[in-house]
Amino acid sequence: MKNTPGSSGRIRGGSKMVAEPASFHRPRFGALLNSEPTSFCSSSYGGEQDSTSSPLNYADSTSTSTASSPYLMSPWNPLSSPYNKSPWLLSSPMNDNNAHGGGDNDGYHQNSLIKSLVREEGNIYSLALSGDLLYTGTDSKNIRVWKNLRSHGGFKSSSGLVKAIVISGEKIFTGHQDGKIRVWKNSQKIPGYHKRIGTLPTFTDFVKNSTNPKNYVNIRRHKKTLRIKHYDAISSLSLDEDHGLLYSGSWDKTLKVWRISDFKCLESIQAHDDAVNSVVAGFQCFVFTGSADGTVKMWRKEVTWEGKTRHVLDRILLKQENAVTALAVNTWSTILYCGSSDGVVNFWERSKKNNLKHGGFLRGHKLAVLCLAAGKSLLFSGAADKNVCVWKREVNGSHTCLSVLTGHTGPVKCIAAEPEEQEGNKQQQRWTVYTGSLDKSVKVWRVWPHAPETRMVQGMGSNMQATNTAASGEKVRYPPPVISGRNGKESWIPSWV
Repeated sequence: MKNTPGSSGRIRGGSKMVAEPASFHRPRFGALLNSEPTSFCSSSYGGEQDSTSSPLNYADSTSTSTASSPYLMSPWNPLSSPYNKSPWLLSSPMNDNNAHGGGDNDGYHQNSLIKSLVREEGNIYSLALSGDLLYTGTDSKNIRVWKNLRSHGGFKSSSGLVKAIVISGEKIFTGHQDGKIRVWKNSQKIPGYHKRIGTLPTFTDFVKNSTNPKNYVNIRRHKKTLRIKHYDAISSLSLDEDHGLLYSGSWDKTLKVWRISDFKCLESIQAHDDAVNSVVAGFQCFVFTGSADGTVKMWRKEVTWEGKTRHVLDRILLKQENAVTALAVNTWSTILYCGSSDGVVNFWERSKKNNLKHGGFLRGHKLAVLCLAAGKSLLFSGAADKNVCVWKREVNGSHTCLSVLTGHTGPVKCIAAEPEEQEGNKQQQRWTVYTGSLDKSVKVWRVWPHAPETRMVQGMGSNMQATNTAASGEKVRYPPPVISGRNGKESWIPSWV
């Protein structure tokens, strides 16, 4: 077995090989236990904390006599522990300097958990960002508003859990379990107060269409409903702000198109044979739908000679047995990502002629991928296995899993990411990632678009793989570094655990 250049390899018992960079500095375990508690702070924000403190923030931080301390007999004593001599110790990524960009280790920054937002209001099903405001939707019908990661009020709908949130200017659109889309507006006079300004379909539109029998569709035997109304849960919302359109997908198998200016339903499409799980608009004139029937469909927007907007099926990108559970469009690199119930993420690359070519698939999750977020060269995928994978697209089109964010105790249902404003090298620009879970918490992470050289571990204990099958057939193996923030308590988990 060959060792990679610049690394050292060792084989013992023929069961495992560990290769790691010779220049990678690993402090002793005792240094981690005896480090200052402030260097493991879970938040850089002052004031009241919304999460439990770090496990290294002891209640009594004053020093005691070493002669009388029972700590000397503790198995965690770094002086007596044989683990202290292990060459495989990793430094904690929660170091305050690295976490907040104040320092670096040989030019390398580590990902970190910033804060955990917890309110006992229900599971988190949706979230959206608007400036310094964060909106979270739960199954308790509440929409909680956060400002600078602190509670900033909220508002409550009359019925239906909040399954989707999108924001267009001053308007907040929320999709609900009862099949309705509600529109809210933030008050400029009263901070944190939001007023409902409409419901889709509007009452005027509802009455106008109800007089014509042609506007009704059969939903089951002896049961009809208006074509412009969703009769099952709304699963996804997406905006096309360039054309002033809102798209909604529902478990009633339909895709509906709404005009943002007057909330009018322009079109209702029987899109799939099963529930529509995700809708995303992108590439100027296209909208993509993913369904439980295992298909991803690409719809092209057209304008008729009468000036009306309509959408026609352009092609079926994917047809498989596993349900399609999430879609995301990377507008920077014109790539469409698709998550499935088998934990695989497929992606398509757009050519200059608006053709989409299948670029490969990513394997990083053991269970269904429930949410995706893409930005520049990064992709974030959250899944039912409670993990979030951070992927980076290289210049040659291949993808590498930089790290895995762990800490949620329930499936990761929604995710959002935004680049942080900072001066200097834009190639090293860090990202703030928000993940909402069915464990009733939202975790906020700081992620860098690069990672150190990772070790290759082979043997019985290394069954984690990330595979990017591209045109060249290239495969990338890891385990990557794992960032943990369980219940607001931060710790570094070695990647071979």
